[in-house]
Amino acid sequence: MDILEFIAWISLAVGALSSVIILVDIIQHPQMMTIMNIVWPINGWFLGPVALWTYFKWGKLKAKDNQAEDRRGQGAKVFLSTSHCSAGCTLGDAVGVPIVFFLGLTLFNSTLLAHYVVEFTAAYVFGVLFQLFAILPMNRERGWKGALKDSIKADTLSLVAFEVGMFGWMAIVHFILFQNPPMPSEATYWLMMQIAMILGFLTSYPANWWLVQKGIKEAM
Repeated sequence: MDILEFIAWISLAVGALSSVIILVDIIQHPQMMTIMNIVWPINGWFLGPVALWTYFKWGKLKAKDNQAEDRRGQGAKVFLSTSHCSAGCTLGDAVGVPIVFFLGLTLFNSTLLAHYVVEFTAAYVFGVLFQLFAILPMNRERGWKGALKDSIKADTLSLVAFEVGMFGWMAIVHFILFQNPPMPSEATYWLMMQIAMILGFLTSYPANWWLVQKGIKEAM
């Protein structure tokens, strides 16, 4: 086992442990917004200790049994909105990877392009669904169709911004960092994916700030 693979296993273990800690607490203290019960553990996988810190500092303020006053600033609320978007993207990307890998898909003889198309599509579907399950409970008068339109409007720019960061890193991994890029069957591949998710989060944050500022998306 080389040093990078060792680091990968440590990073994946820390991410998994962070997700489990958050999940155990959420089972005891469910979120007011049901979809956030899924969002927080997913964030734990790639944000690790940062997800733990933000969950216990900001996330628990929105637990059903919490009586404390919500004093979160705009930055924290946009962080949660970005977390919500990123979780949907992450789930879609994680679903897309094995589809491309096990089916041996390529596009124009490129596996990377196949990953881009399949993962973007899956991320978009999950991202819109996550947004839908956030919007619909707050605006039931809009109905499913209206809530779906609002979800597409609120999530599209945010998702594209996320994928810019993620896909950019994937290209660096594929063309610059490795002579033979790691495969999804290797721990190193998933370390690279964790980094891709973090970069996607960072590129998505300004987009979410703008969406919230313009009233296109509600701060969470």
